[in-house]
Amino acid sequence: MQLIRGLHNIRPAHQGCVATIGNFDGVHCGHRAILQSLRARACQQNTRTCVITFEPLPREHFHQDSAPARLTTLREKLFLLEQCQVDQVLCLPFDHRLSTISADDFVTNILVKGLNVRYLIVGDDFRFGYGRRGSFQHLVKRGQQYGFAVSDTETVTQASERISSTRIRQALDRSALTEANQLLGHPLIMMGKVRRGQRLGRQLGFPTANICAGRHNLPVKGVYVARVYHGGRWHGAVANLGTRPTVSSNKPWLEVHLLDFTGDLYGQLLRVEFIEKLRDEKKFESLPALRAAIAGDALNARRLINHSFCAD
Repeated sequence: MQLIRGLHNIRPAHQGCVATIGNFDGVHCGHRAILQSLRARACQQNTRTCVITFEPLPREHFHQDSAPARLTTLREKLFLLEQCQVDQVLCLPFDHRLSTISADDFVTNILVKGLNVRYLIVGDDFRFGYGRRGSFQHLVKRGQQYGFAVSDTETVTQASERISSTRIRQALDRSALTEANQLLGHPLIMMGKVRRGQRLGRQLGFPTANICAGRHNLPVKGVYVARVYHGGRWHGAVANLGTRPTVSSNKPWLEVHLLDFTGDLYGQLLRVEFIEKLRDEKKFESLPALRAAIAGDALNARRLINHSFCAD
């Protein structure tokens, strides 16, 4: 999969594609239905699939302090899109210039002059352009003008309710991780390179891989049974996501203790999948109390992890 960062990096080989547009936060089951339709259309027209997305997300640009938690960082989103066999992703910087572009200019500059889109698939509630004035009907009209077809997708539901990133966040707020994972169509994931920390876990007998959460607002907090992909295999793990109140840290971190693993992980890229919540994050009165809690977490994780989680 190719990543195209900005319009100025579009090359002739990227043009003439079939495309879709959206935030694709989480790359959930609803998104996957759109991507499946996109692949089918690309096969019919013998061309490439393209996802047009934004960084930061529009709501993060307009409401930095109150934006909803990100289900996926750009790295995680790209990984999931590649798993869905997307050929290329055009990532547009959502800044003041893009936020004030009219719906007509968006079509002309990005879809027509930029990508020369042959076919466009969007969600049934898609809005775009300044003031969200662009609609599906607007795209159909401009498609007729510029020579590309447009279709929408039916709403994907589960338990008679629409699947959306908002619904998944609400499930995670209730600690309903199993429900959220079902709506996602895959386990909630986090990815990042291991950084050097305070080595406190090592002192307590439970060394952890420390990964920057990459988000201001976390979709989940607490201690989880997890599995980690590294070195071509899965490892059972205990993952703590939060601000580490016992050691007075304000920055959100993901700390992962890999069960039955020894080795140096510094600088390595890890993929962490959240399986089941064990408990909330809490502040302990002493380091021995923290060590006892971690030992209990590891024991509980071993009981809950089955061979399917850790199979090669």
